[in-house]
Amino acid sequence: MTSILVVLDVDSTLIDEEVIELIAAEAGREAEVREVTERAMRGEIDFADSLRHRVRALAGLEIAAVDRAASRVHPTLGVDALVAGVHAAGGAVCAVSGGFHEVLDGLAPRLGLDRWRANRLEVSDGLLTGEVRGPVIDAEAKAATLREWAGELGVPIERTIAIGDGANDLRMMAVAGLGIAFDAKPKVRAEADLVIDRRDLSQVLPLLGLRG
Repeated sequence: MTSILVVLDVDSTLIDEEVIELIAAEAGREAEVREVTERAMRGEIDFADSLRHRVRALAGLEIAAVDRAASRVHPTLGVDALVAGVHAAGGAVCAVSGGFHEVLDGLAPRLGLDRWRANRLEVSDGLLTGEVRGPVIDAEAKAATLREWAGELGVPIERTIAIGDGANDLRMMAVAGLGIAFDAKPKVRAEADLVIDRRDLSQVLPLLGLRG
């Protein structure tokens, strides 16, 4: 049985960047996409609608643009220590993202994550169609994923920790035993159980009674 389950958001939490903005830069539409991202993370607009709007801005890009964006991603300071510390205590570290499997599938194994889930970009003839394939990973999907993984790993819900920065993370933070706002938007900071201001994920360890 797993002792604890830590579930992280990805963009601006597990990593420093917003991947969709990196991809949009390839199409010359980074500023437009960043504005929509900011509004969604502040909770001003529906996340699923915002995602579809932003992904449409990527239509026509070669899939290689996603690979180039992935190469510019930087894991957040302290993530290695967090993963090592939780694993040493017999726990699991997972990630659920409103971003994309096309980036997370390469990153997650390198970071030692136990499980991950994200959206998938639709591709036709090597080009992005501007659509998302399958159900959108929104706030409710993140909460459901945390519950699903806790059940599969045999972790009581009160021993789950959700870490995120945007409004899309609030449902899973509410479901978890402990919700941590990480360098987060004001709405998230106000509703979280705990707030971490400095971008260093190793700061989570002492909150869990663990050492790096």
